[in-house]
Amino acid sequence: MATTTLLQRHAGEGETIAEAIRDCLDYGKDPEKTESGKYISAYECDPATVADEFLLAKASYAAMTGREQKKENNVLCYQIRQSFYPGEITPKEANRIGYELAMRWTKGRHAFIVTTHTDKQHIHCHIYYNSTTLDCTRKFRNFWGSSFALRRLSDRLCLENGLSIVENPKPRSKGKYRNYGEWQKDRKGPLSYQDRLRLAIDTALAERPADLDEFLNLMKRAGYEVKTVRGGGISFRLTGQGQERFTRLRASTLGDGYDLQDVLSAIEGKEKRPGRSERKISLAVDIQAKLAAGKGPGYERWAKVFNIKQMAAALAYIQDNGLTDYEQLADKVTATTDCFHTLSEQIKQTENAMKANAELKGAIVQYAKARPVFEQYKATKYSRKFLAEHEAEIELYRAAQADMKRLLNGAKLPKMETLKEEGRKLAAKKNRLYGEYQKARRDMQELVTIKANIDCLLGYNEPGRKQEKER
Repeated sequence: MATTTLLQRHAGEGETIAEAIRDCLDYGKDPEKTESGKYISAYECDPATVADEFLLAKASYAAMTGREQKKENNVLCYQIRQSFYPGEITPKEANRIGYELAMRWTKGRHAFIVTTHTDKQHIHCHIYYNSTTLDCTRKFRNFWGSSFALRRLSDRLCLENGLSIVENPKPRSKGKYRNYGEWQKDRKGPLSYQDRLRLAIDTALAERPADLDEFLNLMKRAGYEVKTVRGGGISFRLTGQGQERFTRLRASTLGDGYDLQDVLSAIEGKEKRPGRSERKISLAVDIQAKLAAGKGPGYERWAKVFNIKQMAAALAYIQDNGLTDYEQLADKVTATTDCFHTLSEQIKQTENAMKANAELKGAIVQYAKARPVFEQYKATKYSRKFLAEHEAEIELYRAAQADMKRLLNGAKLPKMETLKEEGRKLAAKKNRLYGEYQKARRDMQELVTIKANIDCLLGYNEPGRKQEKER
C-alpha cells in the first residue's frame, strides 16, 4: 500500500525564498531519518547542493523570461509524500519506487530529489521537485484533480511491484481522500512475524551497530532469540509472542534487502563521519561542447556553478584523505582500480567453481538414476532390442558418465556431502567477495572522477573528454 499527498511550498511571512527552499529540503535530507543519506537519490541535481541549484534555476527563469510572480502565488517547489504499509517494502525499494514515481510524474522535465525516511514504523518517501523546468523557460502547472492523478499513478506503480493499495478510498471531503493515518486505523489484521522481524531489523540497523555482534545484541534487546544455523546463517524467533519456528535471515524468506549479506553490508557501510550525508562528486561538464550542441545561456550559468562545486568537492576529498600530492592521488586511483579488477576476477573464478560444482552434482545424480538400466543392458550382453526400448536412459547414463570424466579430469570422485559443503562454502565466498566488489567499485568510480576533475583544474585535460556520468 502507498498513500500519496501533493503539497506546494511557498515562502512564508518574513521568510526569504532561499530560507523556504532550504527548510523543506533540509527536513527531507535529515541524516537521522535517511540513515546518513543512504536512502537519498536525485535527478539532474546534487543532494548536497540541491537548494542552491533550485534557486539558480529560478534566477535563470526570471532572467530569461522576465516574468515575476507575487510572493503568495510563487510556488517554489512541490512535495510528494508517499507512505508504505509497515513490513511490506525495504527502504531501498521504496526509494526506487519513489524515484520512478517522480520521473513519471515530472516526465523528466524537472530536477527532483527523493528522500526515504526510516525513522517511523512505516517507511515513507519525501519527493521534492523544482517548480521550474530544467531549461528554465517555464514552470510546473498544477491542475484540477492533480492529487487524484498522482494517486492513480502511485497505485499503478505499487501494483507493478506487487504492493498493496488503498482500494475504493472513501472521500473525507469533496476532492480529498483519507490520509495514511486514517487508512491505517481501518486496516484489519495484525502484522505477521516476518513483518515484525523486518521492522526490528530496520530499527536495529538504524542504531548503527559497529559489528554483527552488536547488531545481534540489539535484536536480543528487541525480544528476539538468536540461533546460528549450519553454514553460517542466522535465524530469529520472537519470544513470548507465540512464534514457534525460527525465521531465517535471508532474502528468499524476508525479501530483498534482508539477506545476511545485506545486513553485513549495512553495518560495514556506515559513514566515517556520522551525521553528514555522503558527498557525491560528478564529472565536470564540458561547457563549450554543450553550448555548441545548442544549450542556452541559462545552462551555461548553471554549468559554471556546477563545475565550481565539483572542483571544490574534489579538493575537499583529497584534503580529507591526505592525498594533496598528485602522485599519491594517481597511485591511489591505480591501486583502487587494480583492487576492483582483482575482486572481479576472483568473483568470476568463484562463479566458475560454483558452476562446475553444480554440474558435477547433477551428473552424479543422473548417473545414479540411469546406472541400474545400464547394468541391465550389460546383463543382456548389449542386446539391440533392450537398447531400442531403453535408449533414452542409456544415453543419459553415457552423457552423465562423460560429464563426470570431464569435470573430474582424473581426480577421485568425491562424496556428495563433500560436494554440497563445497557448494555452500563457494556461495558464502561469493557473497563476501561481492560485498567487497561493490565497495571497491564505488571507491574506484569516485576516485577516477575526482582525479579527472583535478586534472581539469590543473589543465592536464579538458572536462568532458571522458563520458559524462549521470547525475
